Amino acid sequence: MRNDVIRYAQVWEDADVLLAGLDVRPGDTCVSIASAGDNALALLTKDPGRVVALDVNRSQLFCLELRVAAYRTLAHHELLELVGSRPSTRRTELFERCRRALGPDARRFWDARRGAIDRGIGGIGKFEQYFAAFRTGVLPLIHSRATVDALLQPKSLAERRRFYDEQWDTTRWRLLFRLFFSRTVMGRFGRDPQFFRYVDADVAASILARTSHALRELDPSSNPYVHWILTGTHGRTLPLALRPEHFDTIRGRLDRLEWRCQSLDAYLAGAAERPIDRFNLSDVFEYVSLGRYRRMLERIVRRSRSGARLAYWNMLAPRRRPDQMRGRLQPLDELAAALHASERAFFYSAFRLEEVL
Repeated sequence: MRNDVIRYAQVWEDADVLLAGLDVRPGDTCVSIASAGDNALALLTKDPGRVVALDVNRSQLFCLELRVAAYRTLAHHELLELVGSRPSTRRTELFERCRRALGPDARRFWDARRGAIDRGIGGIGKFEQYFAAFRTGVLPLIHSRATVDALLQPKSLAERRRFYDEQWDTTRWRLLFRLFFSRTVMGRFGRDPQFFRYVDADVAASILARTSHALRELDPSSNPYVHWILTGTHGRTLPLALRPEHFDTIRGRLDRLEWRCQSLDAYLAGAAERPIDRFNLSDVFEYVSLGRYRRMLERIVRRSRSGARLAYWNMLAPRRRPDQMRGRLQPLDELAAALHASERAFFYSAFRLEEVL
């Protein structure tokens, strides 16, 4: 698996769900998988004492570093332009202003990608390019622009269900969706094939079921992830870290955020620092064996204080606290299930919350 490319230019996990589950308290020490940085930044809105963002892919950390520079340097509306949430003809100019706040390695990395920056930094990852191919090459074969726009208009629950059943959920939609989001196509163009190593499920069927839930039971008009997939922008809504009410708070707490090019395993095995209170683990356990997953949980518990919380997602590989750890780690299944039912980043089959005893 290559670690020199941007796999995710955005975080495709709902920060509203994450923060509600973790219940971060003022002064907490948090560890977060970095990815593109959105949810590590979102944690700052809860007044933690420290957030440590980890990623083995240095390119992902350069994404986070550019976001930090943008929060320091730009106004809120300019940040949205740079990301691609809003239209812009001046992203190169905005980057030049951020560039001065980057370290030398990040500056070289982004200097080599100026053309991509001009299209919006939120769209340049492998996963986002996969969605762009769906949006431009597949979606027009299924639905007209007018039908897509109609899907994104506010509706009541009854109206959403009727629209989805009668206008959106066509035979062509199901056929082409299952083809494009199959294990083979997604493994080649969207996610590394290694990510499916521990997956036995029907990939396309699982994703289609979750997509149907997001478009039918939830509200697409207020879903920034649906908007981006279907239109290439965030539309009238934004992920948590990009909302205007959080901009000044995040900017004022950036000094509490640090990032390291390091695996979670290596970090946990390192010299003990202060106990950890909250873990945003993304879907990191999706890509490891059950044995390694259990060993990682053991290390997490050892590095945590009592009452610490872990949040992580299952996409297709089922992972949950093993029975042999029942006296040390308590699943918060009822809360996790309720939050998962409302989650707008809809690809995952389960959201896990566990608390250290």
